[in-house]
Amino acid sequence: MENISGFICLNKPAGMSSAAAVSKVKRATGMACGHMGTLDPMAEGVLPVAVGNAARLFQYLLEKEKTYRAVFRFGVETDTLDATGTILREGLPVPTGAAIESVLPEFIGNIEQMPPAYSAKSVNGVRAYMLARQGKEVQLKAKTVRINEFSLVGGEGDSFEFVIRCGGGTYVRSLGRDLAAKLDTCASMTKLVREKSGYFTLENSIGLDGLADWRSCLIPPDAVFDMPSVDFDGGDAKKLKNGLSLGFTGKDGLYKLYLDDEFYGIAEVKEGRVRAKARICA
Repeated sequence: MENISGFICLNKPAGMSSAAAVSKVKRATGMACGHMGTLDPMAEGVLPVAVGNAARLFQYLLEKEKTYRAVFRFGVETDTLDATGTILREGLPVPTGAAIESVLPEFIGNIEQMPPAYSAKSVNGVRAYMLARQGKEVQLKAKTVRINEFSLVGGEGDSFEFVIRCGGGTYVRSLGRDLAAKLDTCASMTKLVREKSGYFTLENSIGLDGLADWRSCLIPPDAVFDMPSVDFDGGDAKKLKNGLSLGFTGKDGLYKLYLDDEFYGIAEVKEGRVRAKARICA
């Protein structure tokens, strides 16, 4: 097997699970692959896929800001909070655009959000959506999420389109539910496109048909990190490879680590010492 590591920014089509999309990348590359930030089957857009050992670096990308474009249909509620579910209520009031815009500022910043019952959250070791499908009560805990932008950008009839910039772990379906509740009505999500996830954007993405030439689309692993870099050679490089730390005068934090002029992984500087934290080599 080739020793290749990098990222493919896949534009996942609607109607396909993230796992199925990654399987197609795996078949095309013939290598182990993993994805970051699951997209529901009905959603489309940016799905970062790690090829080879690049998956070891995902934990350093999880908190990156994401941008979504979502459409919520007001006056209709489903059990999944989106168009794939069973309708629970319908015919409730549809707010005006002005009314919606009047409450959007309340969602900016760090907010408490309850995940949907139909989600991949784990409840005593079982996925919440599996319990919900069995008709069992799902008890989830609210979590703090970060919303940087929640803007109304269009609307027609009972449906309104929004742009959302948020931190990791945010459920866009829950935003629609909570926004509607502020307006004494309900809503379900009918469309979701992830336009950006950190470095990965629709502009640098490829569709499934682009996998035939995946090598030309492979993003070098060090390109996706917006952090300073450090480079060590010779004996110092060998010490870091062996798990030892070195004295370092730079600021505490994470750095892209290069050893003998080649990207090795992520280093952490703490209290005047630098140590390799994650590596992409075998």
